[in-house]
Amino acid sequence: MTIKLKVTTGSGTTLLLLLVIAAVTVGLGRAAYQSAPANQRPLSKFVPSGALLYLQAKDFSSLLADWNGSPEKQQWLRSSNYQVFSRSRLLLRLRDAGNQFATAAGLPPDMNFLGQVAGSESALTLYDIGKLQFLYITRLPSTNSLQTQLWQTRSKFETRSAGGAAFYLRRDPESKREVAFAVSGNYLLLSTREDLMASALQLMAGSTDLKSEAPKIEARSIEAEPWWAQSVAAAGPVGDLRMVLNLDKIVPSPYFRSYWVQQNVTDMKQYAAAISDLFRNDQQYREERVLLKKGAGPTSSADESGDVADLARLVPDNAGVYEARDCASFELCFDPLETKLLASHLVPAPPARLAPESQLTSGETGSTFDMETRIDQPPLGPTSGSDGSSVVKGMLHKNSVRAVLQVQSTEPAAEGVFVRIHSAVALAGGSDWDEAAVRTALTNFVGPNLTTSQLGVGWRQINGYYELDGLRTLLAAVRGKYLIVSDDASLISGMLANVNRKIEAKPAMFIAGFDHKDERQNYSRFAAVVDRPDMSLPGSQGTERTPQFFSENIASLSSTLSAVSSETIVVRAAGDKVLQTVTYKWSH
Repeated sequence: MTIKLKVTTGSGTTLLLLLVIAAVTVGLGRAAYQSAPANQRPLSKFVPSGALLYLQAKDFSSLLADWNGSPEKQQWLRSSNYQVFSRSRLLLRLRDAGNQFATAAGLPPDMNFLGQVAGSESALTLYDIGKLQFLYITRLPSTNSLQTQLWQTRSKFETRSAGGAAFYLRRDPESKREVAFAVSGNYLLLSTREDLMASALQLMAGSTDLKSEAPKIEARSIEAEPWWAQSVAAAGPVGDLRMVLNLDKIVPSPYFRSYWVQQNVTDMKQYAAAISDLFRNDQQYREERVLLKKGAGPTSSADESGDVADLARLVPDNAGVYEARDCASFELCFDPLETKLLASHLVPAPPARLAPESQLTSGETGSTFDMETRIDQPPLGPTSGSDGSSVVKGMLHKNSVRAVLQVQSTEPAAEGVFVRIHSAVALAGGSDWDEAAVRTALTNFVGPNLTTSQLGVGWRQINGYYELDGLRTLLAAVRGKYLIVSDDASLISGMLANVNRKIEAKPAMFIAGFDHKDERQNYSRFAAVVDRPDMSLPGSQGTERTPQFFSENIASLSSTLSAVSSETIVVRAAGDKVLQTVTYKWSH
C-alpha cells in the first residue's frame, strides 16, 4: 500500500486532502463505527450527477480521530517518504489549490477547520480533477454546525437559496474560486461550486418536503447514472469506507495519466467503473473491489478449473512473496522460469518509456563509479543457447502448462553484508510431467552457461528432488502434474511438503501475498547496499540531499507501516466483472 496524501496542521494544506483523509486511513485507523438509523436516507440521494469519484465514510469523525491519534501518522510525518512527497509536484499543485480555497473562504482549511466540519456519515464527491471541484456532505447536529468557524464568518458571504434552504457563497475574483456552504437540519454541506450546492439542496428538499417534485429532482442525482447504479448493484455490503469511480471519465483525464502511481492506464481503459469497500477491525483490514468491464466477456477456463488455487496451496511457510496466476499467455508462465532461475544473468535494460527527470546539480557529469563502466564492449546479452530455450518451451507447450506459481524469500548472507534472494517456480501442467524429459530440457538450457562438453551438469537425487551437479544451485522435482524448480533447498522442500495439503482457496485467476513482517529488515539491508554508491555522493551546495529511493524513501514507508504484518490479494473473474479482495493483517 502506498500513501499518497498529506495531512498536516498547516494553513497551506488543501481542503481536498483534508477531506479525503479517510482514504489514508486505509490500513491506519482502528475504531469501529455506529450504524446510521434506519430512517436516514443514503447521502448519495443528495449528490448531483456528473461526478468522477464518490467517497463515503460511515463515521468520518472517528476515522479522523483514529488518524490523528495513530503512531503511524507521527512516524510518517518524520519519514523520508513524507519528505519526498512534501516536495513533489503533485503536492505543490494541491497546496496552490488549498491557498486559493483559503482566499475564497476567508479561513484556512487546516486540521482545526476539518475537525469542526467532520460529522458521522460523510460523503465527498469529486467533479473535476484539475480544478479540484467537489461537494462534501456530512451528518452533523445543527448545534455543532452553528458553532463552526465557517458559520461564524457567514456575514462575509453572499446569501443564496435553493430547495427552500439558505446557503452562503463567496468568490475570489483573482482565482475565480467559489466556496459555498449550508446548514440544512442535521446536515452540513460544503462545495466549491454554486450549482453543486444548489442542486444538492434541491435534492434534499425533493426527498423530504417536495413530494410531488421528487421523481423530477431525483433524476438529477448520481444514483440515476448507469455507472453508479451498475457499480452499487455489483457490490456487496457497504464497508466502513466506500469509493465509487467513474473510470470512463477518470482514465482519459491527463491528470490521471500524470499522477496515477501504477502507470497502467492502458489496462484501466477496459473498465467503465469500479467500486471498493473497506472493512476494518483490530486484526485485519479487508478491501473488496469490483471492476466493471466495458464489454461483457466469457469467463476463461482457467478461472473455472481452479489451477491457480491448486498451485497456491504449495506456498511454503518461509515464503517472503508469492504470486500464482493462470497462463493467459504462454510467456506469462515461461518468463518466471527463465528470468528467476534458468537465465539469471545480466541482460540489456529494457528501453525506458518515461522521460528522465532533470537533476539540479552544480554541473558535474558522472562520478568516480563510472570508471568501472566498460565503454569499449557491448552490454552482456543472453548467454543461454536458443536451442536450450526452445527445448524448454517445447516441453511446456507439449504439456499444456495451465498456471504458474513463483515464490521468493530472502536471508542475510553469512558475511553479514549482503542479502541473498532465493526463488522457486511451480508449473501446473495439463497432465503428468515426464521427469527424465524435464531434467534433460533443463540441462540443455543451463549447460552452455556453466561449462563445455556438458561436464559437471549431471543430476543427483537428494531428499525427494534432483540437484544439478554443477557450478550453480538448481533443484527440480516432479509430483504428477506439478513441476517445481528452485535454487534453494528450503523453498523446494517446503513446497513439496504441501503437495497433499487441502485446497482452501476458491478458483481464481490471480493470488499473491507478501510477508512484510519477516521481509522488512532484509529489504532495508538489501536496499542500503544497493543505494550505497549514490549515498556517498554529496548534494549540490546549498541544496538539500534527496533521500535515496530504496533505502530511505521506501524503507521509511515500510517502517511507518511496520504494524502491517502481511498483505494478500485474490483476483477472480465473473463475466463482465473482475473481483479483487485485498487483505492487510495487523501484528497487534
